[in-house]
Amino acid sequence: MYIALLICLGLVLTNVVIGVYAERKVSAFMQDRLGPMEVGKYGFLQVFADLIKLLQKEDIVPALANKRLFLIAPCIIFVAIFAGFAVLPLGPSEYLQGSQAEVGLFYLLAVISIDIIGILMAGWASNNKYSLFGAMRSVAQIVSYEVPLGLTVICVAMISQSLNLQEISLQQGIYTEETNYLFGLKFLDIDVSKVGGFLTWNIVRVPFFFPIYIIFFIATLAECNRAPFDLPEAESELVGGFHTEYSGMRWALVFLSEYGMMLLVSILGAILFWGSWNTPFPNIGFLKLADWTSGEPNTWSGAIWGFFWLIAKSYAGVFVQMWIRWTFPRLRVDQLMYLTWKVLTPFAILGIFLSAIWRLLM
Repeated sequence: MYIALLICLGLVLTNVVIGVYAERKVSAFMQDRLGPMEVGKYGFLQVFADLIKLLQKEDIVPALANKRLFLIAPCIIFVAIFAGFAVLPLGPSEYLQGSQAEVGLFYLLAVISIDIIGILMAGWASNNKYSLFGAMRSVAQIVSYEVPLGLTVICVAMISQSLNLQEISLQQGIYTEETNYLFGLKFLDIDVSKVGGFLTWNIVRVPFFFPIYIIFFIATLAECNRAPFDLPEAESELVGGFHTEYSGMRWALVFLSEYGMMLLVSILGAILFWGSWNTPFPNIGFLKLADWTSGEPNTWSGAIWGFFWLIAKSYAGVFVQMWIRWTFPRLRVDQLMYLTWKVLTPFAILGIFLSAIWRLLM
């Protein structure tokens, strides 16, 4: 467990370097330009130059701000998001399986909601009306989109009959025979529980899970305050949103939390829908592709393969988040609320009924 937490901490910190550089390069690719090119090879050192700049910046607290709450708010946001990594299984090995909490999925949804307190605290303590507007928008948005997000997660929990993220991961692979009964359906007369690969992923073995994942993905975009749901940070009208008054490393901590949240929800999406740390390659006859690209479950080879597949799937999700940011325009507030309450939530409720029927049929 402690090894997994240390890996998660290193992953969160490294993710900022990767995320900031990738954000610039992806946006440049989308807009047919080069992005950072001058500082280091292909502009890679630009990220470290920005870090040095933030370390040297003065930590300014507004004179009329509530100093104690103003200083602690970014820490609450970061701790709430980092605490969510505690229950994430990073591989089949016992070294990377996380806390193995039986209610890990419930804990994850609960703990990441605490960042709302930090966001509202940051906006209110700044004693700035623009910061307060940004905080109120963010809280309203996150609370609203947590409804369809929670419903989509319930769909997976109903099919898997578990809130343990490692058990959900195991059910999407070929490691255990105890969960083979969950794969009662056959694909082209093939027992997919023995074939493995992408055929055992939730998004493949449950036909209606693809639209459910789309709802999940849209809701997580809003949870991260990412475009086209970046109303709390709309620079053209709010001057940065709830963190307008922050500078230096406290602003960087909020920035770190945003990229940490992007990675967290991408890993969660990979675990729930895209096979978690399981390989995408199935066993085909004498070609044991799943076995060759998985390793033994309780060895370092299995841990390395599992970690590789999970991170690859997760960063594919992060890339799509960045792609969407530089493709779609920002929504209006009324459009944002219409989407969550009149589109996503009803379809997510329909997914609950379909999941119940599917479970009965299984």
